[in-house]
Amino acid sequence: IVAVSSALLGGFADPFSNLLGVLTTPIRSGINSVVTWAEDRYTAMFRQSELEAEYEQLKKDYAQLEQTLREAQQAIEENERYRNLLGLKEARPELEFTEATVTATVTAVGATNWDSTLTISQGSSAGLEVNQAVIDEYGNLVGLIDEVGANWARVMTVIDSDLELGGLVARTDSTALLEGNFELMAQGKLRLSYLPENSEFMTGDQVLTSGLSGLYPAGLVVGYIEEVRTDPSGMTRYAVVTPEADLQNLRQVFVITNFAATQ
Repeated sequence: IVAVSSALLGGFADPFSNLLGVLTTPIRSGINSVVTWAEDRYTAMFRQSELEAEYEQLKKDYAQLEQTLREAQQAIEENERYRNLLGLKEARPELEFTEATVTATVTAVGATNWDSTLTISQGSSAGLEVNQAVIDEYGNLVGLIDEVGANWARVMTVIDSDLELGGLVARTDSTALLEGNFELMAQGKLRLSYLPENSEFMTGDQVLTSGLSGLYPAGLVVGYIEEVRTDPSGMTRYAVVTPEADLQNLRQVFVITNFAATQ
């Protein structure tokens, strides 16, 4: 019967085969769906692992590139500072540095109500001594060395309340005393005291180191006069000086270990 039916149907499935196909098709479809889902999940999991590995490698590569960029930027900035220092030596031959200045990195900035200091990465092993002048790359006075360790030194900045050194107003050639002041230190400034009676000062007048004591080089830029005030007693005048060196953002400084005194 099956044979006759198949012959008569001419290519159509016989009833038995058709019934079998009808019954097994959903099962095959279900099995195929499960297999496909499993393959997709396996592929996804494998691909996710690959992506995670690639992501981790990209993070490492990016971190390395950032480090390289930072090092390159630091090298550029350091070269720029050295070029500026070289320009200072050429432009200010009167300073006559007799020894190479010692380069030091600022490792800490200390500022309290009582003092304003920097800690630098050079000390007695590099020839540093108390009272040596510390400048920035442009020759602006940062301060004076106050304490020295084997591989570190503390710098008393120009606004420190304990600072005292001879000052010179460039325009009038008038000498006076540069000194720190508690009130002005909080504002990032210092004062120029004992002004000559008949000298007239203007806002913006440049103040230099006088070098009269012989302890510090002459002609280092300290800052600019902001205003002239009268002492509370009404007897004397003093000038408020804004430092030229950027004391809060210094990364590298130069210590003058020796210099030729002016005649």
